[in-house]
Amino acid sequence: MDIIRQAVEEILKVYARLESDWEVRLKDDRTPVTEADRVSNAIITESLKKLFPGIPIISEESLQVPYEVRKRYEYLWLLDPLDGTKEFLQRNGEFTVNLAFINRNKPVAGFISVPCKGLFYYAIKGEGAYKIEGGDRREDRKKVKLRVAEFSMDEPGLAVVASRSHFDEETKKFIEGLNHPRLTNRGSSLKFMLLAEGKAHLYPRMGKTMEWDTAAGQAILEEAGGSVLDFSTRIPLGYNKESLINPAFLATGKLTEKKFY
Repeated sequence: MDIIRQAVEEILKVYARLESDWEVRLKDDRTPVTEADRVSNAIITESLKKLFPGIPIISEESLQVPYEVRKRYEYLWLLDPLDGTKEFLQRNGEFTVNLAFINRNKPVAGFISVPCKGLFYYAIKGEGAYKIEGGDRREDRKKVKLRVAEFSMDEPGLAVVASRSHFDEETKKFIEGLNHPRLTNRGSSLKFMLLAEGKAHLYPRMGKTMEWDTAAGQAILEEAGGSVLDFSTRIPLGYNKESLINPAFLATGKLTEKKFY
């Protein structure tokens, strides 16, 4: 948590600058990358390497190791040093820092910071999921245990969250098939956190996401009693695949029946 807070301090320094001063470039896939992405990535990866020198790191902002090498990893970190870059650039505050610990393709710990709100979410498998609110001093912080809402898919008025920047037609079609759903749009991994806090029931995602977008959120949501399921196979998302692109998925609170679509 302290490592991520160091990165957040630097992210907020960049965020506070005038838009005209921001150093923005484009990656090959045309996704905007800012100075904040790079400084956050450097702080977190360098600190993790010092603390855990034997554990590899897969980060959105670092060169990827060939699958022939990484498929042998038993443990690894998955990092998104700034999730929601478009939200960052639009200055709506809906961006996060995501870090997950993976053991044999499963997320067993997750850490998510919401810089603009001073919030921190985390979970360790078997130890619960929590939200931390408050200031910089430990004695001022409030720790709340997270628990998802229980529901059935056919009940009316389900609270559904969807991407603010990537709301595609397939996702829209799924939502329209529900019983009078209530839709909220959010950026970054905040969608997972709304489910983990019991403030929403479903987060369908048919469009493209990467493993570092979802791993930390999945770890926290699962420990709060929810699920992140491959939309086709209905099994939990796995990590460190040959392709780091996720399949379509449905994140949920606690379903009172197994059917989800």
